[in-house]
Amino acid sequence: MITHKQPVFALYFGNRGFMPESLALEARREVARAVADAGYASIMMDEQATRYGSVETREEGRLYASWLKEYEGQYDGVILCMPNFSDENGAIAALEECGKPILIQAYPDEIGRMGFEHRRDAYCGKLSIEDVFHQYRVPFTALQPHVVHPSTEAFAQNLRDFAAVCRVVNGMRRFSIGCFGARTTAFKTVRFDEITLQKYGITVETFDLSELIHRVRQMKDDRPEVVAKRQALLDYTDWSRVPEDKLTTLAKISVVLYDYVSEYRLQALSIRCWTELQTVLGVAPCVILSELNDRGIAASCEIDICTAINMYSLQLAAEEPAACLDWNNNYGDDPDKVILFHCGPVAQSLMTAKGTVTDHKMFAKTAPGCGWGSNEGRIRVFPMTYSNCITEEGKLTFYVEEGEFTDDSIEDGYFGCAGVARIPDLQKKLLTLGRSGFRHHTAVGSGHLKSVLYEAFKHYLNYELLDLER
Repeated sequence: MITHKQPVFALYFGNRGFMPESLALEARREVARAVADAGYASIMMDEQATRYGSVETREEGRLYASWLKEYEGQYDGVILCMPNFSDENGAIAALEECGKPILIQAYPDEIGRMGFEHRRDAYCGKLSIEDVFHQYRVPFTALQPHVVHPSTEAFAQNLRDFAAVCRVVNGMRRFSIGCFGARTTAFKTVRFDEITLQKYGITVETFDLSELIHRVRQMKDDRPEVVAKRQALLDYTDWSRVPEDKLTTLAKISVVLYDYVSEYRLQALSIRCWTELQTVLGVAPCVILSELNDRGIAASCEIDICTAINMYSLQLAAEEPAACLDWNNNYGDDPDKVILFHCGPVAQSLMTAKGTVTDHKMFAKTAPGCGWGSNEGRIRVFPMTYSNCITEEGKLTFYVEEGEFTDDSIEDGYFGCAGVARIPDLQKKLLTLGRSGFRHHTAVGSGHLKSVLYEAFKHYLNYELLDLER
């Protein structure tokens, strides 16, 4: 599993004076304990800073905003806790400028404790705070159920979902992706607009493939990084069929790519994977991309930058690798099943077992021995989310849907790395994809993540979203 830095939450406690304000003290203990039990860290304003360390008035809200400013860069999201109805004016004064995801949590009332001294009315107050945040255009996260006690499993799940939202939002607001080589002219399907991506905070760093090839050819076989990478690759998958010189070449490509990643601080990359690497170096980079994905660097092939962007979002949400796959074959006459495939860049953690590195069969058909690097195998069973995006008319538009990989078999003669996916109402969704100009690739991530990605994409990152059911 890929482990990103886990979010730190700033805790906010609301109040309204004619409600039982002492509940804020109890909430401070309960919410902080729930966050810690879920595996996250938290910070909160000192209890003595206001009455019970809670916020009611605009002045107290401004005090909380100043406290947040002191901790800028040390928290990743805010949990707005409502022990009672809680004042909306104090809340907006406190959080209007925080610039981070905000989870609104409201306490439930209890049957038998509805007298004036115990009644919370947070159920109603939550709608009031949401209303005012909407008026001020401050994005926030509200999850089900509408009210939830911090000690419950439902709140623990809310925290896990909110942590994923924070990872996606904070990770994608500004990041860099490497583009290695020009788009091959045969693949107009992977066109993209750099200026549109930059508008959304995504910087594309472009590198000439000849420069990468030159670095590889200049690198000595006994360079320590090459020796270490050779061993890492030998441990990673089955190289029993691969000539020694091709293994060394692939190790060098991996070292060079990671040098670029480090120098330019890239979070993702895509590479022109044919035909220069085959004709000049005699390899296919599939297995290198597989290993990069398992290390947490979202890596796609065929200069498909948009799919790499989706892979990065899925990786942030799931903390597991994602894959770039073709919508490749029908599976018999089942309308809701499809074989998703690629030549071998799938992370092995998403496969049933270690792959086997082969001479890429498509290239070997005309020039045997020029395509060593395809990591063949099968994709394991797991619930999955599939997603992609396009740049068009200055907008970045995504679809996000869910399905599952099944244990349906694919015959041995089928080359590459593939799995059978079941997607409800697939035929209708394919019609929408085709008519909307989406590519022949899709990014696939582990787990059902649609709600998390929708939350991050729609409410915080301002991406356009396409409904495939339309």
